[in-house]
Amino acid sequence: MASIDPSLSPHAEADGPRRGERILAFAKSAAKLIATLLVTVLGLLAITFIIGRVVPIDPVLAVLGERATAEQAEAAREAMGLNEPLWVQFALYVRDAAQGDFGKSLLTARPVIEDIARVFPATLELATIATIIGVVLGIPAGVLAATKPGSWVDQLVRLIGLMGYSMPIFWLGLMGLLIFYGNLGWVGGPGRLDTSYEFIYDLDVPQRTGAILLDTALAGAWDVFRNALTHIVLPATVLGYYSMAYISRMTRSFMLEQLSQEYVTTARVKGMPEWRVVWVHALRNVMVPLITVIALSYANLLEGSVLTETVFAWPGLGLYITNALFSADMAAVMGGTIMVGLVFICLNLLSDALYRFVDPRARP
Repeated sequence: MASIDPSLSPHAEADGPRRGERILAFAKSAAKLIATLLVTVLGLLAITFIIGRVVPIDPVLAVLGERATAEQAEAAREAMGLNEPLWVQFALYVRDAAQGDFGKSLLTARPVIEDIARVFPATLELATIATIIGVVLGIPAGVLAATKPGSWVDQLVRLIGLMGYSMPIFWLGLMGLLIFYGNLGWVGGPGRLDTSYEFIYDLDVPQRTGAILLDTALAGAWDVFRNALTHIVLPATVLGYYSMAYISRMTRSFMLEQLSQEYVTTARVKGMPEWRVVWVHALRNVMVPLITVIALSYANLLEGSVLTETVFAWPGLGLYITNALFSADMAAVMGGTIMVGLVFICLNLLSDALYRFVDPRARP
C-alpha cells in the first residue's frame, strides 16, 4: 500500500494557518502584557515621586540635620539633583529605581534595597501562612454555607465572617497576646524568636531564604523551628482569621450563584452524587473569580499587616515602613511603598496566569 504524505492532508494544510494564528495571538498578548506592566510600574514610580515631593519634609535637612550651614545644604541639594527641573529629577529617579537604588536609610545607614531584602522575608512568611489558613478554612466554610442557605451553618459562617470584618485587627492581636501568651502561655511572645534562640539562629543556621521556619527546617534545627512556630502561630492566626472572613464570604456568594444554574439542576436530575455536584462541578466554576479573591487577600496581607507587625513586634516590611515614617526617613518609606506596589503587580500577573491555566477559554 502506498504511503500518504502527511503534508498533503487537508488537516495539515489547515493546521499551518491555525498555528500561525496562535503564535501571533500569543505574541500580541505578550506584547500587551509587557506594555501594561511597564506603564503600571512607571505610574507607580510617578506616584511615589510625587509623594516624596509633596510631603513637608526637606530631604536635605533630613540627611544633614537642622544645624547644617547654607553652603552644606546647597551642596547636598546639588549632589541629590534637587536643583534640576522636576522632569529631570523624575528621570533620575526612574533610572535609579530601575537599578535597584532607592537611596540610603537614615535609620540603618544602609541601602534601602538591602533593608527591604532583609525584612521582606518575615512579612512574606507571615502572610503566606495566614493566607493558607484563610484558604483552607474559608473555602470549605463558604461552600458549606452556600449548600445550606438560611441554616444554622450558614448563619454561623456569616457571623464569623462579620466578626472578622468588624473587629479591629490590632485589638484582636492585643487580646490574643493577653490571653494566649500572657495568661495561658500557650504561644510565644512578640518577635520571631526568643532571645536565646536568636543567637542560635544567627550563628548556627544558614539563612538561605530569610524565612525562619524554612531555614531551620532545611538545617535540621528543630529546637529553633519549634520556638519560631510558637511565635508565628498567633499573628498568623489573627491575619488568617481576617483572610478567612473575606474568602468565606466571597466563596459563599459565588457558590450560591453557581448552585442556581441549570447545569447543577441537570446533574442532580441525572442522579449525580451531591458531593460531586457541589465540590467538583460547581466549585470548579467558581475557581476563576476565587483566584482573584485569594490574590487580593494575599496582597492585602503582604502590605496591610502594618498594625499586626507593630503589635507583635514582627520585624517585617510593615514595621519597617512604620518606623521609617515616624523618623521622616522618606527614602525607606518610598522604597517600601514601591515594594508594596510591585507585590500587587506581581500577584495580578500570577492570578492572570492562573486564569489561563484553570479556564482554557481565557487562553489566546
